[in-house]
Amino acid sequence: MDPFLVARGVTKRFPGVVALDGVDFDLVPGETHALLGENGAGKSTLVKILSGVIRPDEGELLIDGGHVRLNPPSVARALGISTVYQELALVPDMTVMQNIFLGRESTATRLSFLDDASMRHETHRLLRLLAVDLDPDLPVRRLSLATRQVIEIVRALAWRSRALIMDEPTSSLSRHETEELFERIGRLKAEGVGIIYISHRLEEVDRLADRITVMRDGKVVATRARREASSTELIRLMVGREIADTFPRTERARGRELLRVQALCVPGRVRDVSFAVHAGEVLGIAGLVGAGRTEAMRALMGLEPGASGTITAGGRPARIVSPRDAIRERIGLVPEDRHGQGLVLDMSVQENVGLASLEACSRHGFLLRNRLAKLARRYINRLRIKVRNVDVRVSTLSGGNQQKVVLARALAAGSDVLLLDEPTRGIDVGTKYEIYELIDELAREGKGIVLVSSELPEVLGMADRVVVMREGQVSAVFERADATQEAVLAAALPIEAPAA
Repeated sequence: MDPFLVARGVTKRFPGVVALDGVDFDLVPGETHALLGENGAGKSTLVKILSGVIRPDEGELLIDGGHVRLNPPSVARALGISTVYQELALVPDMTVMQNIFLGRESTATRLSFLDDASMRHETHRLLRLLAVDLDPDLPVRRLSLATRQVIEIVRALAWRSRALIMDEPTSSLSRHETEELFERIGRLKAEGVGIIYISHRLEEVDRLADRITVMRDGKVVATRARREASSTELIRLMVGREIADTFPRTERARGRELLRVQALCVPGRVRDVSFAVHAGEVLGIAGLVGAGRTEAMRALMGLEPGASGTITAGGRPARIVSPRDAIRERIGLVPEDRHGQGLVLDMSVQENVGLASLEACSRHGFLLRNRLAKLARRYINRLRIKVRNVDVRVSTLSGGNQQKVVLARALAAGSDVLLLDEPTRGIDVGTKYEIYELIDELAREGKGIVLVSSELPEVLGMADRVVVMREGQVSAVFERADATQEAVLAAALPIEAPAA
């Protein structure tokens, strides 16, 4: 079958960098073409060109064999190309129907009154296409993240899209929600829609992709049929080197107790959670989305009003009702939402690194910029953060380097216990390995690490012990030798109520 969309010899330059260098890429109707590469490989730039956000400096774009100019995005949509971004772009206070038809509302008369009946009928048709039973008049803010993502896909279909670009679509979805998304992708392919699928999760790519294109340093290094590419080869192509062990972990002696949590409760979310963390230990927290893991970590940082329980830090009773209290007790948090909760995107790298250490970088109430810069450089070097200088905005960094900045802030504040909530979400495979190396290195130095992750192989690969949470409570605790995938999943899955 001939390609619907072709990029040929596409090049894009920005000041001081060649983001794309002679890239060739194409999409056939009804296929899933996975696009892989580390952060900074050029994937985002290519997507922006294909979706009409920016223009290429060189090269050509073709649809059905004819040359086109896709910029601005409205032109790309009109030609059948839509994008569902990782950060969803819906209007929460508008209804499902209003969001689907935003920008292309139907009118009933020459007086331009909205044709609600026509739009509602079309909304029902599109929802049925994806096997979704949803009220078109329901406000979007009342929907789950997974359902909002479906609305984004339906909105793309409302534009009669023939190519759908999906950027990390499962990064915030549960296992069940991910399965539902995969089923809907299958329905789209059956309708002849081509999917460009961007993900750092190789198991998803192996399951969904018909073809795989790998990018590195702005170039396409390989395009393979899925059956011709092993995960080992894909990793080598992405990072340009062999990664011998997915989870680098050294044997460590368990040291003194750094943190003990007893009967931790967050009203409506967490009940009677207890665990301890020792120096030199990585304590994994496993569980399904909604199990209360994030709320427990936030409570330990004083971010959950109404939380109760007993916390002992460094052998002493601790009263933590604010992040300032937690920092004083040498507890640091790397939150799951690095953009919304972990970073101030309009501030510089050095300002973000020093946010929890302002007293140490001040004299008589005045901030000493040279001291702040010195602190930032220390942790930039230690965590191998790729940045031109300490003054650049943190928003300009890749996702992996942004995550390292959040970790640098916690270390700069002198944290002995690090609460890492989904620390590798949305990060490429090469940077994931660097994060794993840092976790292992910090544990060897005597830090206590609490690792919360929805990726079970990550927990099993890095943790010395695993605490499993289910419906807000601890359902099981496993030593490393006993923490099999089957045992952890069994403890995480909800218990079905007995039939009446």
